[in-house]
Amino acid sequence: MSAYADFLESKRLIVPSVGRHVEPRALHEALFPFQRDLTVWALRKGRAAIFADTGLGKTLMQLVWAQHAGARVLILAPLGVARQTVREGQRWSIPVRYCRDHREVVDGISITNYEMLEHFDAAAFDAVVLDESSILKNFEGKTRTSLIRAFAQTPMRLCCTATPAPNDISELANHAEFLGVMSRAEMLASFFVHDDEGWRLKGHAREPFYRWLASWGMSLKRPSDLGYSDLGYDLPDLEIIPQIVETDYAPPGQLFATTLKGVTDRMAVRRQTLEDRVARAAELIAAEPDQSWIAWCGLNDEGRALAAAVKDSVLVEGQHSPEDKADALEAFASGQVRVLVTKAKIAGFGLNFQHCARQVFVGLGDSYETYYQAIRRSYRFGQEREVHAHIVLTEPEEAIYANVLRKEREAQTTGAELLRHVASFEKEEIGRVESDEFVYGTDEARGAGWRLLLGDAAERLGELEPSSVDLSVFSPPFGSLYTYSNTERDLGNSRTEVEFWEHFSFIIRDLLRLTKPGRLACVHVAQIPSQKARDGVIGLKDFRGATIDHFQSAGWIFHGEVCIDKDPQAQAIRTKSKGLLFTQMHKDSSWSRPALADYILIFRAPGDNRVPIKPDITNDEWIGWARPVWYGIRESDTLNVVEARSDDDERHICPLQLGTIERCVRLWSNAGETVLSPFAGIGSEGYEAVLRGRRFVGIELKPEYWRVGIKNLRQAERLVHTPDLFSAESSTEEGAVA
Repeated sequence: MSAYADFLESKRLIVPSVGRHVEPRALHEALFPFQRDLTVWALRKGRAAIFADTGLGKTLMQLVWAQHAGARVLILAPLGVARQTVREGQRWSIPVRYCRDHREVVDGISITNYEMLEHFDAAAFDAVVLDESSILKNFEGKTRTSLIRAFAQTPMRLCCTATPAPNDISELANHAEFLGVMSRAEMLASFFVHDDEGWRLKGHAREPFYRWLASWGMSLKRPSDLGYSDLGYDLPDLEIIPQIVETDYAPPGQLFATTLKGVTDRMAVRRQTLEDRVARAAELIAAEPDQSWIAWCGLNDEGRALAAAVKDSVLVEGQHSPEDKADALEAFASGQVRVLVTKAKIAGFGLNFQHCARQVFVGLGDSYETYYQAIRRSYRFGQEREVHAHIVLTEPEEAIYANVLRKEREAQTTGAELLRHVASFEKEEIGRVESDEFVYGTDEARGAGWRLLLGDAAERLGELEPSSVDLSVFSPPFGSLYTYSNTERDLGNSRTEVEFWEHFSFIIRDLLRLTKPGRLACVHVAQIPSQKARDGVIGLKDFRGATIDHFQSAGWIFHGEVCIDKDPQAQAIRTKSKGLLFTQMHKDSSWSRPALADYILIFRAPGDNRVPIKPDITNDEWIGWARPVWYGIRESDTLNVVEARSDDDERHICPLQLGTIERCVRLWSNAGETVLSPFAGIGSEGYEAVLRGRRFVGIELKPEYWRVGIKNLRQAERLVHTPDLFSAESSTEEGAVA
C-alpha cells in the first residue's frame, strides 16, 4: 500500500485488536456456532462488548472467554447472579470461585458482586468481565468512575449486557470509557451534534458511528442478525395483561383523580392504593397455584403486604444481607419456593428464571428498561411455556402504563435501526462477509478552458504535470467531523488536529510540485472557535498560524496575507456565538470578542518567475487591493448552494465569495494561465477564473458538489461566449461605417 493508503486506513474509526488469537476448535464444545465466533472475536479484540439479548448465552460466552483471557480473571455480577454463574460453570465443567474479598482469590476465574469491588485489588487481574454491564448507568457516578479507573490498565476487558438503543448515549459512553475505546467527550464530538432536540447522531456520522460501534461491540437480538440459524431460539407467546383496579383515591382538594403530575403524585397514589393492588395480585397468584410466580414490587410496604398474603412465598428486600438475598433467590430458582416477592432493582438483571412463566407487577414505574429486564427473567430463550405478565394498576396510573408502552415502541424502533445499520459491519468483524469498503469513484468533466475532476485531491493531484499551475486559489475544509461527508478521504473528517495536518500535508506538498517557480497559492482561512465539549475550553484555535507553519515546513515561502472585513452582526446571527451577542456584552463583556475575520494567506513557490504577471487592474484598484484589509467583499456574493446541499449535511455550504476570488485571480495570474483548486466544491474558483479568461482545473471529492460545479462552470462558459447586446450593436454600426 502507498503511504497515503496507509494513512487513510489509520483514519478509519475502528478499534484495533489488542487481545489473543484463539483457534475456534480450542473453545468449549457447548458453544453454538454464533457463540463460538463471538467469543473468538471478543478474545481477539481484547477489549470488547457483547450486546446480546437475554437468553442468547452470554454467561457461557463470558466464562469461555475468561478461560482463555488470562491466568487470573475477575467477573463482576449483580447480586444473586454470581452464585448462579458458579452453578452454570459447574454444569459446563468450568471452575468458577465465588469470592467476597481479595484474600479468597486464586488463579483461575473468580466472581463477586459489584458491591464488593472495593475489597479487591484490580491490578492483580489479567482480565475482567462486567456481567449485565448496563447497570453501570444505574450506579452512582462515583461507583461508575471507580470501575473505569480500577480497570483502566487491565489488558483484557469484556462487557456483557442486552442490546442497547443507539440513542442511549449514556450507556454507550459508559461502555466505551470502561473499555478504553473512547471518552464520552470524544464520542460526542466525533459523532453527535447538540441542537434543540438535544444530542443526536450527525447525518453523515451514521455509517462511521455504526462501523465504529461494531468494531468493539457486537449487537444481536437473534442469531440470524449475524447470519446464523435461529433454530431452537423461537420463543413462545408473551401476554401482557393489564389489571385495572377500581379505587376511590382522589388527590387532596380534588373530587376525583385527574392526570398525575410528577413523582410526588405517582408516589401518593401508589401508597394510597396499596391495599387494593396487593389484594388483586394475591388473587391472581392464588388462582394458579400450580404455577411459579415472580411478584415485582416498587415499595417495601407492597412487598411485605404481599408476602404476608401469599404463604408459599419468599420476600427479598434491600435491607437483607447479600448472603440472605442470594439464598432466597437460589431457593426460588431451584423450585423450593413457589413465589418470589422482590424489586426489579434487586433481581431484575441477569438471573435465569425460565422455570417461572407467571409474573405480576404490583404497580409500575416509568422505567421501560426496568420493566423489560424484569419480564425477561422468565421470557427468555429456553422458556417453553406461554408467559403471562399481569400489570396491576389503578385508573389514575394508566398514564404510567401508556408511557412505558410508548417507550417500548421507541426502543423496538431504535433497536431495529441499530441492528439494521450495524449488521453488515458486525458480519465483517467476525468474518461472515468480505470486507465492504467505501464506494469511491472518480470521474471527469471538461469544457472550454476547464476540467473538473471527481475524486480525492491527495490522489488526483498526482495525475497533473509538474510545474503546470500558475495560481492556486482555494478554501480548505476545516476539521469538523462528518459535517459534509462520511468518508476518511474528507480532510474535515479528522479526529485530531495532528491527523488533520498530516492529511492536509499530502496536498500541500503536491501543490508545490505542481506550481511553477515563483508563482503563488492563495489559501482562504479563518480562526476556529474551540468548544468546551471537544477541546476543554471556549476560545480560539490559531488555524491561520498553523496553516502558515505547515506550508513553510513543506517548502513554500510565506509571501503575504490579506484580512477580509466581516460583519459582526451577520456573524452573530449565523453562529449564535455568545461572544458577539448584545446580551453578553451587557451581562459580562469579559466573554465578548471581535468577529472572526477571513484571511487570504499568500504563499510563493521557490525560484524565479519566468513569465511576468501583468494584472488587468487600474492604479485605483491597486490602492484598494494593496491594503492589509480588504473591504467591500459582500458575504452574500456567492454561487447558489441550494442544489448541492444534502439532507445529511450538518451545516450550510459556505463557498468562497466571488469578489475575493476575483481579486486573487486578477492580481496574481495572466489571462490564459491555469488556476487550480484542489477543493473545488460547487466550482466558485473555476466560475470566476473562466469569467476572467483563465483556464481552470478543479478537484472535488463529493459527487453532489461536483455535479453542481459542472453546471456552474458551464454557466460561466456561456457567459463568456455570449456576446453582450450593446457590444454587438456597436460592432455592427462600426462595421457599417467602415
